[in-house]
Amino acid sequence: MAELKITLKRSVIGRPQNQRDTVKALGLNKVNSTAVRPANDAIKGMVATVAHLVDVEEIS
Repeated sequence: MAELKITLKRSVIGRPQNQRDTVKALGLNKVNSTAVRPANDAIKGMVATVAHLVDVEEIS
């Protein structure tokens, strides 16, 4: 199964609470922190919510 490497590239300062919660749920804490998550529909939806804050790379 493919996985997604998600990197936080922009700060969550000044962002709405739902975006802050989504970033935290993805396991990202600071700018340039990275998390590897399975490429399922739930994770893809979370990434879509904060797409302007993160970089996503698909790994296998």
